[in-house]
Amino acid sequence: MSDHLKDMWYFAATSRELKPGAQFRREMLGEPVLLGRTAAGQAFALRDICPHRAVPLSAGRQVETDGQPTVECPYHGWRFGAADGVCRHMPSLTPDDSYETTRIRVRSYPVHEANGAVFAFIAADARATEASIPPPEFGPLPDKPKFVVERTFKATMDNAVVGLMDPAHVPFVHSQWWWRPPSAGFRIKEKKFAPRHRGWEISRHAPSGNSLMYRAVFGGDVTTEILFDLPGYRWEVVENGKGARFVTLTCLTPIDDASTRITQLTYWTGAPLLNLALPIAPHMAREFLDQDGAMVDLQNEGLKYRPGMLWIDDIDVQAKWYLKLKKEWAQSRTEGRAFVNPIEATTLKWRS
Repeated sequence: MSDHLKDMWYFAATSRELKPGAQFRREMLGEPVLLGRTAAGQAFALRDICPHRAVPLSAGRQVETDGQPTVECPYHGWRFGAADGVCRHMPSLTPDDSYETTRIRVRSYPVHEANGAVFAFIAADARATEASIPPPEFGPLPDKPKFVVERTFKATMDNAVVGLMDPAHVPFVHSQWWWRPPSAGFRIKEKKFAPRHRGWEISRHAPSGNSLMYRAVFGGDVTTEILFDLPGYRWEVVENGKGARFVTLTCLTPIDDASTRITQLTYWTGAPLLNLALPIAPHMAREFLDQDGAMVDLQNEGLKYRPGMLWIDDIDVQAKWYLKLKKEWAQSRTEGRAFVNPIEATTLKWRS
């Protein structure tokens, strides 16, 4: 359960993290990636290893070379194009040298930036220079999130995804007074699911009666919709009939085979009451993620001795769907055919 999907867009960083003229190193899918922004404001991503002597390019600086932004290696000054990774300059060459610097390049990852988030396309072919699928789409969002929280889970990508989509853990792990207090008790949940894109959606419905905060902020006519898409995006859209909209987008990015970065971006429009909660809302969101992270740590204690898990219906159906989607995506790429969503519309019922 730790195979990383390729030919996919992964969340790489928030727009705010990328400062003009600067770059930093981040590990994604077990690979070192340089994430940066040119002085002109263009985000870019390169493999963070100089092909000459393996020094991280992120330790260097950005300089202009023949009118183009390049990243200069701090060891020998080789310069690589920010946009394409092609080597543009080798200071050690003399005018008599005929060596073509453009023969050398570092891997360049296609980048997409929207709504305050930066995504990188990780291709199966390291030589690929263009994305083979469109970037992720989450519906209408403001230019930037109201706030962002991030945590690293000591879990495989698969275990992190399965844990966060689990519908039955909430009353035991997340029992805050302001969200779902113990006094709310257990109720039968019945939700309609339908295939969507490379994932599924829980069709628009009224939020659970024990979701106190939604009703307090949005009123009685509030509806919610929950969606999941490969490789690891889950977002919830809460709306009312008066133009208020609240979106929580959770992005999972594998760091390596044993750890996963969880980034949650929260947006809203037309809900002035929520603006009053900005001083404490990030803390509340961090508490949620910390509770999930603590449960992951406990789970790891058992997985050391028994790597398998027991999955039942209906609370574990989504976990099974996730693995089916992964398998179909991998097979479709191997066979060179279109992806076919294996999920069928159904209604799931559980008690929580």
